[in-house]
Amino acid sequence: MTLRASLLAALCFVCASAACSVSNDQEVAIGKQNSDQINAQLPLITDPAISGYVDQLGQSIAGKTSRADLNWHFYVVNTNEVNAFALPGGFIYINRGLIEQTDKLDQLAGTIGHEIGHVVRRHAVDQMTKETGANIGISLACTLTRICQSAATQVVINAAGSALFARYSRQDESQADSEAVVNVIHAGIDPRGIPELFRILIRERKRAPSRLDAFFASHPLEESRITATNDQIAQYDPAMLNQLTADTRAYHAFKRAVANLPPAPAPRTLAAPDSQP
Repeated sequence: MTLRASLLAALCFVCASAACSVSNDQEVAIGKQNSDQINAQLPLITDPAISGYVDQLGQSIAGKTSRADLNWHFYVVNTNEVNAFALPGGFIYINRGLIEQTDKLDQLAGTIGHEIGHVVRRHAVDQMTKETGANIGISLACTLTRICQSAATQVVINAAGSALFARYSRQDESQADSEAVVNVIHAGIDPRGIPELFRILIRERKRAPSRLDAFFASHPLEESRITATNDQIAQYDPAMLNQLTADTRAYHAFKRAVANLPPAPAPRTLAAPDSQP
């Protein structure tokens, strides 16, 4: 049995026997194992002007949360698919396609704050403990970036339960939205970019639905989430909100660096991962 399979088996045992009392160390170990597998397959952007900016922004937000003690990691995936996702233990992925949909710093920060919120609320742990198949990392990579083409890889996805744990419930999404508002405010960033980006994504889905299929599958988005987020933001003093940062020159320099990248690579055939015990 591989180390990752051992970790998954141990996690499932703990959840079955102790009401899912998963320690931070267990959570981080599971997240790292899957992150290593994903990073070996996904086309990650390593340009420091891009990856460094997202990491710095992510760290500034995560460092103000109740789980600031985690060793947070932020990655940018070089795909046109509009999506973002979080692994247990503080491993956050933002797709290039989603970054390209943002117009201001606060919109990108809201997305990152939302994914951080899933980790803070331990949603990924709850979902992963339902996952009994192997090769979860590949399942995530395929489901959330649509980079997989081979029949062999699709079999792996089906065996892994179609990345069920990447599909959060509406309650999970609502909680992550609420966390995002609090997270960005604590980082000194205007939360009003969160509902703004929701509107952009809903509008873009009508124009080019295929680019957002994966996002809407893994992040159920309805007008009610916009209303709920606006209602939460309305509880804050407008004068305080107006003092928060909504946009910066650094963000637009970052966006220019993204725009200057070569086209994202086309989907490729992934090798089926080793499933030997």
